[in-house]
Amino acid sequence: MLFHGEFGPGEPLREVTLAETFHVARSTVREALHILTGEGLLTRAANRGVTVTELTERDIAEIFQARLVLESAGVRAGAAGADLGAPARALAAYSEAARTDDYLAATHAHLQFHNSLVALLGNSRLSGQADVLTGDLRLALASVERARRNARQQVADHRRLLTLMRSGDGAASLAELARHLEAACSSVTVRVTGA
Repeated sequence: MLFHGEFGPGEPLREVTLAETFHVARSTVREALHILTGEGLLTRAANRGVTVTELTERDIAEIFQARLVLESAGVRAGAAGADLGAPARALAAYSEAARTDDYLAATHAHLQFHNSLVALLGNSRLSGQADVLTGDLRLALASVERARRNARQQVADHRRLLTLMRSGDGAASLAELARHLEAACSSVTVRVTGA
């Protein structure tokens, strides 16, 4: 429901209503809300309860800036000869999801592609940071993919980046990544904040 946009940013989630909707105990809903809060999809505030996480323009800019740093290091490793099997598999999954207009699968595969770039570094701590950053973007990116309906274009952009990495052209690969992330940051910002 979160990824389909049934709950918007800042919308409060009430335990009683959710328990009735899903025909489960409030304790089950409470645990689910706790898990989703831990994943950053929901925010718990004193005297306000639980709401769908809202990203500010600054939040989005910082997320993309951090992603650029991490992913650039991965792209350099890929262009220098690291095994590109994982990014290729993520791209294939993304392409299939785009072909079938499965926006949930497309969002997952899109983020998996980007995380697989960081994984090329072989550093679990950096991969963990990439997971946190993409987790922060999941709701926003799902909304953007549904609104823009341009997953096929995004697949083409990712394919171009992977091709450049395979060619060993590090400078062109980094330029393509920067272009891609800048465009994504703009799209997410407009969709989420209206700015």
